[in-house]
Amino acid sequence: TITPADCYDIAGVVVEGLPVGPVTSYEFTTVTANHTIAASFVVKTYTIAASAGVGGTIDPTGDVVVNCSTSKTFTITPGACYDIADVLVNGSSVGAVASYEFTNVTADQTIAASFVVKIYTIAASAGAGGTIDPTGDVVVNCGTSKTFTITPGACYDIADVLVNGGSVGA
Repeated sequence: TITPADCYDIAGVVVEGLPVGPVTSYEFTTVTANHTIAASFVVKTYTIAASAGVGGTIDPTGDVVVNCSTSKTFTITPGACYDIADVLVNGSSVGAVASYEFTNVTADQTIAASFVVKIYTIAASAGAGGTIDPTGDVVVNCGTSKTFTITPGACYDIADVLVNGGSVGA
């Protein structure tokens, strides 16, 4: 009887110098002389399918092969203007983590990272005598542009425009 240890499969069995395949047993019948039998084993491997959505990366990526009972760490990195939205391990959320370690791997696994674009708010306001368009809290995606139009009212000139507290002139 040939029995692999945990985390191993039978690679092959050789009887009298001839391969008989990865069999789990071999019977010598009517034994009248010495015989040889040798079994070899191979470590089981599993695949971790790693993917990342638009806006970032996961490293390593793709189908990552790991040996049985080993560990593997994945690093999740958002791109410029993105944050990690969520990381799913085998379909379940583990949160917006920057890394995840699989420990004691004994089955195929999946890991998928998703990202969300950063959003910023521009607070736009005008004093008496004119308008700014758009006005109020204006939401803008990171990496994009937003133009504001400043219009003086009748009998007014633009005195100054402040951006983040600093003058940019009239």
